[in-house]
Amino acid sequence: MLNPAVLISLLICITIHEFFHAFAADRLGDPTARSMGRLSLNPLRHLDPLGTIMMLFVGIGWGKPVPIDPYNLGNPRRDETLIALAGPVSNLVLAVISAIFIQLTNIHPSFLVTFIIINVSLAIFNLLPIPPLDGSKVFLNLLSVDSALKWEEAFNRYGYLLLAALLFLPIGSSNLISLIITPIINLILSVLL
Repeated sequence: MLNPAVLISLLICITIHEFFHAFAADRLGDPTARSMGRLSLNPLRHLDPLGTIMMLFVGIGWGKPVPIDPYNLGNPRRDETLIALAGPVSNLVLAVISAIFIQLTNIHPSFLVTFIIINVSLAIFNLLPIPPLDGSKVFLNLLSVDSALKWEEAFNRYGYLLLAALLFLPIGSSNLISLIITPIINLILSVLL
């Protein structure tokens, strides 16, 4: 079971992350998340039951994805990219604000350090271009429409399997995703902390 500081940090980070997806979608013209009660800072609105159980007992979990309807967006490809980026960017902003607080006060509470680490980790992990992560939407929308359709078909077939393999197949004492994102996370943390 996760320690309380990690659990509380994850709860806050995931809630803020999903809220900002909903907020961005709403601001860009899609009321779907608002109509489903997802434009909320209530963590219960954003927790996925299986993702929460996994978080508690395995240490890897997820929130409930925010639904969007691209037909409500003025510029679907651009707006979908902005919505996808809103979650990870919110986590990075929270990490920066927390780091500035530490620098200004010279107080290093372990909770805030944990909070910064989790926010940065969540942001970088979600930017990977693998479904269902936010980075996959960004990646697809940067491609031509034809290329995006081909990649999306492959993602629909193999994306979740690829993510599971990258997360759970051991490589030495780690996994492939950790080998990819840990240097980036450590670089950001070295600047912030």
